[in-house]
Amino acid sequence: MIGLVFWSGVALVLYVYAGYPLLALALSRLHGRGRPPVRQDLPTVTLIVAAYNEEAVIGRKIAECLALDYPADRLDVIVAADGSNDATAHIARSFGDGRVTVMHRPERRGKMAAIERAAAAASGEILVFSDANNRYAPDAVRRLVARFTEGVGMVTGRKTVETADGLGYSEGLYWRYESAIRSAETRLGICVAWNGEILSVRRDLFEPAPRGFVNDDAWIAVQVLSGGHRIVYEPAAVSIETVSSTAAEERERRTRMFAGIWQMYAPSFVRSLPWRRPGALFALVSHKMLRPLVALGFVAIAGATVAALVDPPDAAGASAFWALAAPWNLAAAAGQAMVYGAAVVGPRIGGRFARIAYVPRFLLDANIAALAGLRRQLQGGQSVTWTKATRSEPAGTPS
Repeated sequence: MIGLVFWSGVALVLYVYAGYPLLALALSRLHGRGRPPVRQDLPTVTLIVAAYNEEAVIGRKIAECLALDYPADRLDVIVAADGSNDATAHIARSFGDGRVTVMHRPERRGKMAAIERAAAAASGEILVFSDANNRYAPDAVRRLVARFTEGVGMVTGRKTVETADGLGYSEGLYWRYESAIRSAETRLGICVAWNGEILSVRRDLFEPAPRGFVNDDAWIAVQVLSGGHRIVYEPAAVSIETVSSTAAEERERRTRMFAGIWQMYAPSFVRSLPWRRPGALFALVSHKMLRPLVALGFVAIAGATVAALVDPPDAAGASAFWALAAPWNLAAAAGQAMVYGAAVVGPRIGGRFARIAYVPRFLLDANIAALAGLRRQLQGGQSVTWTKATRSEPAGTPS
């Protein structure tokens, strides 16, 4: 029994982190369609910026939106500043540009409610959703809309993290890993990934999430897939943001995110899955829905290892390996101790080893956040409103 629990956990972790990505990459090489075709015309676009108490960055954000490499008469901006009690709405209105609409209600009902109100007022054929604290490369919107050919309902861009050390280094490495998976899925026509800060959708396909659903972008994406449309990942459409200012704020951000991911197991979300599209459903389960379960896989591995040390299974010969009997229980314990030790101690040492150690630290933090998110969800769910994390100051204009 101990061996079954241990190897089940190992199988889950390996499949999610390596098995499915390698399978997607291999299939895309053998059966991929190549890059999707490019749309030649330039549709009208409404860029919706969700901005709660963003007075420090909203001025720069609007200026960058208006300066994007896209025809001025085909791009307008809506700043959804509902709930803001600082100068966000005032600064946005001060632009005096007819292309900028500011929507502000004093009551705070969460990001999804603000986005829903903005989307209802939008006139563009394509809706592009952005946060206030990320920055777009000048051609990001042009790159996004170029992929809206027949059958494509949503296009998402590439998220990059600005800093190269510490949290930024490990998170940046993660997003490069994610980019490779999403590119492979796009070539297979089963992309199921999205980045909420650089996300575009046909206006007539936009469907707001139910009240209380935290990951609005996940809900919108699944509705697009279930409606028979494709999602395309466009890595040339770049969004840049910085990591949270402190590790504590980063942990809270991840916990909130995972609390929302656990909502994918809610009956309303399960009913909306693309059941008639087995390829997309397989990718969605493998790429998205199994991710939070990895944390439980690590718990199973650690728990089985401790149990095997306390009361070693009675096994002999070749079966000792699968039963986790001695000496394999000691090897399993030593391996985990090395990984977790590197995650905890490595970043404090400095030098090249610290940089390598940030990878297991990133994974450890992510899975702790997944467990914290599960606890929060079981205790009543993540509120649709939260205290936003502060971000380190961005460096220059993305290019």
